Amino acid sequence: MDEKVLKWLYDIQEAIKEIDSFFVKQPKDFNEYKSNILLKRAIERDLEIVGEAISRILKVDPDFPIENAKRIVGLRNQIIHAYDNISDENIWAIISKHIPLLQEEINILIQKAE
Repeated sequence: MDEKVLKWLYDIQEAIKEIDSFFVKQPKDFNEYKSNILLKRAIERDLEIVGEAISRILKVDPDFPIENAKRIVGLRNQIIHAYDNISDENIWAIISKHIPLLQEEINILIQKAE
């Protein structure tokens, strides 16, 4: 695996760990998320990092095996360019349902590369 790709996989892994860390001292609760602007912006920033890293990986290897890679990059673009159309419910669904799956996928890819 290309060294840069591995570095970007680590960036994704760290951003996901950071999202998880936001819920260590507080429950993973949608209403808390929705009312906490700092938490929302921090999670959005980590999702931007995930999307940017995947975008860079796809530029090096367009067939890189990350499920929903193009949708993740699309989310990054939406957060950055269409910030006024971001739905709290959509972001919450992503961090609740999709991020754990992506985390498993990234961990496996990193293990294979090491």
